[in-house]
Amino acid sequence: MNNIVFENVTKVYDKNAIVKKLNMEIREGERLILLGASGCGKSTTLRMIAGLENLTSGNLYMGGRVVNNIPCGERGVSMVFQNYALFPHMTVRQNIIYGLKANKTDEKEIEKRLKEVIKMLELDGLEGRKPKELSGGQRQRVALARAVVKQSNYFLLDEPLSNLDAQLRLRARKMLVRIHEIYNQTLVYVTHDQIEAMTVGQRVAVMNNGKMEMVDTPNNVYNRPASVFCAKFIGSPSMNIVDVNYSEGKLFIGKQGIKLPEMWNRQVEANKSNELYLGIRPEHVILTREKREHSIDGIVKYVEDYGNSYGVYVQVEGDPNELITVTEGSVPAPGEKIYISADFEKIHIFDRKSEKSIGYPKEITNTKSELPNSFKKEA
Repeated sequence: MNNIVFENVTKVYDKNAIVKKLNMEIREGERLILLGASGCGKSTTLRMIAGLENLTSGNLYMGGRVVNNIPCGERGVSMVFQNYALFPHMTVRQNIIYGLKANKTDEKEIEKRLKEVIKMLELDGLEGRKPKELSGGQRQRVALARAVVKQSNYFLLDEPLSNLDAQLRLRARKMLVRIHEIYNQTLVYVTHDQIEAMTVGQRVAVMNNGKMEMVDTPNNVYNRPASVFCAKFIGSPSMNIVDVNYSEGKLFIGKQGIKLPEMWNRQVEANKSNELYLGIRPEHVILTREKREHSIDGIVKYVEDYGNSYGVYVQVEGDPNELITVTEGSVPAPGEKIYISADFEKIHIFDRKSEKSIGYPKEITNTKSELPNSFKKEA
């Protein structure tokens, strides 16, 4: 079994804990994305898998064996770095087969694998060039080819697309998914880019300050975030998070109350805290010029033109917070009074003290949720 298991793994530099008591399983043959902001511990986690960093405490299992003291070269891993790390004095061909040569792989097997990856990654005609003669996208494909040609059990990637422009990143994401579908390696991919995480990953592990906030499918990370951090980190613009208080079946934003349906009342009362956060994604906020049941009052403060849609910032009456909504329809003008409401199946409620989700009513969890178009898998 080519899985990876972290058991209470901690990594400390000097007195700074970079990874804190990490418990997680990366399943055999899956594409798992380590997602988080700079400094959250995701690259350190990847380097511990590769054997490039020692664990301070805990155990790391790969394929059912403890590998804490197993050298990098004996772990069966291939790695692609952010800066590609190509040998400048070697040709494309020499860079790609370097690892195979070092491992004394049979010459016929080397040629077979080389021909395969050259065709797969569209490097025909570049075999004799050196890295300085290649574009950024070509260098990135050579780095991928060097890792793929090893046919290792574990394929590790540390922000491999961050140096590419938007169009090349899109193409490279598709390429990575195709490579994984061919070889079915256990793939671990580090990124701070939510689009990469949601389109490449089968599961996404969201890290924050050395701790694992959530490990789940892209769909659940987006639609059922486990914490305020996950809710705000995923999505652009990020989720609106508003202080609310619960009393007698209502959520109060400032002095305005929203009556909750019974399914949410049960959920909130089970949490046993009246101090909460209400979360709603900008695309799920409904703006109307007429008051509706469950709507609250607001004043439009600012409008952004996104080209295919508009971002409308609204200050809730009686509360200092501004909410942002994304709309493609009629756009109100700054200074205009507006009414805000939302589908109760699209809201999120978090405990204010722990900042963790209080969970979702069974009526909601039994329904199918979808990602927005920008996060759906490319064909």
